Amino acid sequence: MSTQSLNWRPLIRIGLIAGGVALYTALIGMLVAFDEREVVRNSFTLGLLLLVAPAALAGWLNGRQTDRGAPLRLLLRGLVTGLVTSLPLLALLWLNTSLDFRSVLINVNRDLIRLLSFDSDTLLAGSLMLLATLGVAGALGAGILLIPARLRHALLTALAWMLGAGILGELVRQLLSQFLDRDALSWFLRRDTLKPEPAAAIFLIAFLSDLFWSWYKANKSKRVVERRRALQYTRVGALGILLLLLPVLVGSAISDVLTNIGLYILMGLGLNVAVGLAGLFDLGYVTNFAVGAYIMGVLTTTGALGIESKLGVSVFNFWLVLPVSLLVAMFTGFILALPVLRMRGDYLAIATLGFGEIIRLLALSDWLKPIIGGAQGVLFIPPPNFLGVDLIGPQRLYYIILGACLLAVFVSSRLNNSRIGRQWMAIREDEDVASAMGINTARSKLLAFTISAATGGLAGAIFAAKLGTIFPSSFNLLVSVNVLSLIIIGGLGSLPGIIVGALFLVGMPELLREFDEFRLLLYGTLMVTMMLARPEGLWPSAVYRREVGRDDDSASQPVGELAQ
Repeated sequence: MSTQSLNWRPLIRIGLIAGGVALYTALIGMLVAFDEREVVRNSFTLGLLLLVAPAALAGWLNGRQTDRGAPLRLLLRGLVTGLVTSLPLLALLWLNTSLDFRSVLINVNRDLIRLLSFDSDTLLAGSLMLLATLGVAGALGAGILLIPARLRHALLTALAWMLGAGILGELVRQLLSQFLDRDALSWFLRRDTLKPEPAAAIFLIAFLSDLFWSWYKANKSKRVVERRRALQYTRVGALGILLLLLPVLVGSAISDVLTNIGLYILMGLGLNVAVGLAGLFDLGYVTNFAVGAYIMGVLTTTGALGIESKLGVSVFNFWLVLPVSLLVAMFTGFILALPVLRMRGDYLAIATLGFGEIIRLLALSDWLKPIIGGAQGVLFIPPPNFLGVDLIGPQRLYYIILGACLLAVFVSSRLNNSRIGRQWMAIREDEDVASAMGINTARSKLLAFTISAATGGLAGAIFAAKLGTIFPSSFNLLVSVNVLSLIIIGGLGSLPGIIVGALFLVGMPELLREFDEFRLLLYGTLMVTMMLARPEGLWPSAVYRREVGRDDDSASQPVGELAQ
């Protein structure tokens, strides 16, 4: 094989980029922090996965550029890419023997050197182990392309299920503890770490299930196709039953995570009207969230700021104030939209960002302290009461949030297919053309801001009742950024995408709080990766997919089906 046929330049470029990523994760302490979490007991850790993942991904990227009819060349490209990926890490290992990195890079410590050298007795042996490991990872990343598509999809799905169960060992333990006693649970896990035997069982079951499902879809009869609607109703019914039983199945701790996810889904459904449909980048959405929370807090609190304390009578409760919070948030959205109707793009984003900061500073100010408590916030907010039962705890509040989300999904789906929804999408695509076609863009944008604010106020009201206390620190810029991020990650204008985005950006960090210090870094990495590899989102809408020029078979599938 000639040097020219191998085409060294892309191998070196992609390999060095992957090596730079691996070196960066090592220098900021991610490798050592993740190495403390075992994925499968006495087998491998999350840190080892993070070490080999860049080499495997680089090998896969290089393998895609190679003719699959030449398997040896494809494997060789992957092997070379993995070896090149190891070079920056090897340089760190050898330079550390003569230079004092510790004084500048505090994470270059004994634990990192031990991890990179695989606990070898000598530096040379450790370097060879690192070279061999990343080289094999690169070859495997390229070699997986040689496997037939259906079998490859089953393997990747099974691997994802096994790794997911291992990484989320604490969640698995909490779920299984609802049904198994301590002795049975010990067969699966030890100290929240998956044992090898159940890991292999999960892999095998997921692999066979995926193969069967692929065979079933490829060979289903015409009778099944004709009864597709009945099958869809059955799936919807099963999903409904699962959602109703979920708090009982997962327990209190996971139910609390589900309520947080639900609140962000609720806000995402509202912001999706302004951002996903109308293309109005609102970075001040936390304003609506704060208004709804403070309305609920001030009108229902039994503390010194409440009406009961000032007038001696109890007039309002959660159910009466809930629609008031929604309407006041909509009115706030209407008022704040008036000055920015003529703004577009970056100018609009900066202006709405200013509104969010104004609300936060007003909540902290002494001017409004007699009304909303200032920095001390609003205390003693009572929980919702339904038929004489206080809905205390995440397992009961879950149903309120679920009902609010279902209502918001219904309204959002109707708006998507309505006349005003089509007007918003026309404004998003080209405001000048929409105006030339006779659309009143100012009125449509004002309506988008107003309707978008509704679910923000609703989420804020439920948030206040959930915590029982609210403080200005709960309504910072990061709330708006999180909601906007989950819409972009999930897919602009896509209702299922909002749910998927919330699970990725809200649910996963909640379940992996031990790595919370890297949360913003992972946010940024995921955003950049999405913009480069899949700009339409994980579960895009058909309209937005066409806008970004990805109206093909691969883009039309959710991210879980792309490996086929």
